[in-house]
This record gives sequence, structure tokens and C-alpha cells, in this order.
Amino acid sequence: MPFLTLACTRSDRTQPILDGRIKIAGHDVTPTAGEPEELFRIAMREARYDITELSMASHILSVARGDSRYIGVPVFPSRAFRHSAIYIRTDRGITGPKDLAGRVIGVPEYQQTAAMWVRGMLRSYYGVEVSSIAWRSSGERTPLSLPPEIDMQVIPEGETLEAMLAEGRIDAFIGPRPPACFTQGTAPVARLFPDSRREEEAYAAATGFFPIMHCIAIRRDLVEARPDLPRAVFEAFNAAKNHAVAELSMVNVLRVSLPWIAAEAAAQTAQMGGDPWPYGFVRNKAELEAMCRYAFTDGLTAHAVPVEELFEASTRED
Repeated sequence: MPFLTLACTRSDRTQPILDGRIKIAGHDVTPTAGEPEELFRIAMREARYDITELSMASHILSVARGDSRYIGVPVFPSRAFRHSAIYIRTDRGITGPKDLAGRVIGVPEYQQTAAMWVRGMLRSYYGVEVSSIAWRSSGERTPLSLPPEIDMQVIPEGETLEAMLAEGRIDAFIGPRPPACFTQGTAPVARLFPDSRREEEAYAAATGFFPIMHCIAIRRDLVEARPDLPRAVFEAFNAAKNHAVAELSMVNVLRVSLPWIAAEAAAQTAQMGGDPWPYGFVRNKAELEAMCRYAFTDGLTAHAVPVEELFEASTRED
């Protein structure tokens, strides 16, 4: 039986693959669980693993450049609303999204998917001209060639965005992990949206989007050698996700350490149109097209990538 290496983050959606309860048909798998930043670095610089979790923004960029060593499968192990990821200095007169125009904002990486989603959301949903913002990045995993009208600078070595936010040298920060000065209360820093869940629910209702952060991808040379593999990978990960979602509703013994998780699962499943965590190309096509537009408008790509180019053909029928 063919042997595969697989790397992804550990979650209820991937655990059945990682522990072998659900198999990738016709293949033996040696899994590695890791944190996204390290997995993405390895994928973009080494392509070490046969199958890997991959940043969607990085995937779009590499496909646009024509140097992608991976082809995607429409499995999205990480999705997240990012309204809660916007942190502001409370001493700058920022009371809403439009007040971010003309500010200096830090991001871990300009090409990070979370940052790309926030820029797209600000531009298309809140009407903020994000090209007026000065962007400051901690560093980029792959080189960028941005249009001259986009003010993006990597901060000097030895500096940190957390320190710059705490000291007031930037006006805001966008990142999936909260800055220490916010969690510790050591600086006048707060979330832009105090009731982020309410804002996220309104955004989801208006757009139909549940922002995709990562996909699963397979090395292109492997797909050429094993054309049945992409479909097998999709079906295995979809089965693992369906298993995880089903467990949320089990009440004989609660599988999640929250007392009313079954009621929450039912309510959120209804709120999200019957599937709280949708996989598949067709179901997510409009959202993926928006991501490709955002990448182009942000200057990350020289053209808007057709979404069909991101995913292997046999996996685009669902």
C-alpha cells in the first residue's frame, strides 16, 4: 500500500485522520501534528510533506506566481471570523471601522490569510479605503512585490509589533493571537468590536461567508503519479469532519467539556444553513472568489486567480 506523509494542526476535524480511525483509501499515512506557522514555513520552503495544511493566502499567491508545488483539495480545516482579531489603541479616537483609514496598523504578515480577510472585510463590507492605511509587518514567509501605492514595511529586526502597540508607535494591530498588552491590561488597547460575536453573526448573515483560513493540499508531483489520491483525501477529511460535528450532538456522554454544547451545536448549525463547517468547492465558490479578489486588490497577486486553478479537478464537483 502506498505510503504518505501528512502534516496538519490537531482539531476535532482532523483527529480521526491523525489517529487512524478514518483512513485515506488505498494509502498508509504517517501523520505529523503541528502549529500552522511552522507547517506553512515548511510547505512553502521545503514541500517536505506529501499532504499538508496550507495557508489559503499563500496558496493563492504561489498559484498566481506559477511556482506552487501543491494543489489544493477543498477541505478547510481552519475557518474563523476575524472581527475579534482587530485591536486598537483607545487613545486615538478610533470608535469604528472607518476610523482605521489613514492609520498605522501592524500585522504579523501582510500576506497572512487573517490579515487579507480583515482588509477585504473592511473594504467591501465597511467601506474603508484600506490603501490609505500604512501597514507594518513582522516579516514575510515568501517575498512580496507590492504596488508602489501600498505602504507596507517590515519592521526592523529586534522590534516587535506588540511593543510598538503597547508604546503607541502603531495605532492598531490585526492578528489571530491577542497581543500581551491586551490580555494583561498593560496598555490602552481594546478590540475594535467589543461585541465581536454580534458583529460576526451580522456579517455572516449578510455575506454568507465563514472565512476560510487554510486548506489541505497535495504535492503536485504526487497527484500526477496517483490521480485517485485527491478524491480519496477529500472523502477522508470530509468523513472526519462529519464525525466531529456529529459528536457535538451526543448527549449520552458529552464529548466536549461544555454543559450545553448539544443545544449550541443545533442552534449554530441552523444559523449556518445546516452545515456549521462546510467543505467542498461548489458550496464555497463565492467565498473563494472573494478571497482571490482580495489578494489581487491587496497587491499580493498580479491578477485575480481563477478559483478553479486552486483545486484539483476531481475535487471540484462537490
